[in-house]
Amino acid sequence: MPDWADLRYLLTGNQRQQRAHSLLQALNLWPVLADFKPVLAGTIPLGIDVAGSDLDVLCEVPPAETPRFVELLQQYYGYRHSFQSARHSIDGQSCIVSSFRYRGREVEVFGQALPTAQQNGFRHLLVEAAVLEAGGEAWRRAVRRLKKQGLKTEPAFANLLQLPGNPYAALLELEGKSIAELQAYMARHSTICNW
Repeated sequence: MPDWADLRYLLTGNQRQQRAHSLLQALNLWPVLADFKPVLAGTIPLGIDVAGSDLDVLCEVPPAETPRFVELLQQYYGYRHSFQSARHSIDGQSCIVSSFRYRGREVEVFGQALPTAQQNGFRHLLVEAAVLEAGGEAWRRAVRRLKKQGLKTEPAFANLLQLPGNPYAALLELEGKSIAELQAYMARHSTICNW
């Protein structure tokens, strides 16, 4: 698996990943947010994005640094098309979500007072990457097909894996499983026959 914190892995990816790298470089997002340990999550790193997929950037924002984080986003990106920023609470954790459009893509910056490796967005990325590694190209195509039909990423994976309940929580139950364990699970539960 790539070093998800180092955007250079996108340079050897598909054209959409290479364009995402170029866009993030043009925005200077990683240097601007370096103190907040940015990581790109979501569908683009996994190569399962569809038309309209956004760039999801996770950041670690200690509570004392929240004002500076908000100020940096406003200063550098507040003039971008459709910029907005709001505070939310997700699973009892306060977070800042800012978004804007650039080169026809939505960029969403998510800041939470947790190390990025502990944030659900990153944990989902790791599980989904492992499932795709275990399932191969047939899984990649199946996830994209469901996303084109309107499902979000985690519900698409949960659907294909036949995971019951809340898809966001259910997906995390597969966290830490080896590729062999995932393949065995997929053989028993998957709706994909020829993976």
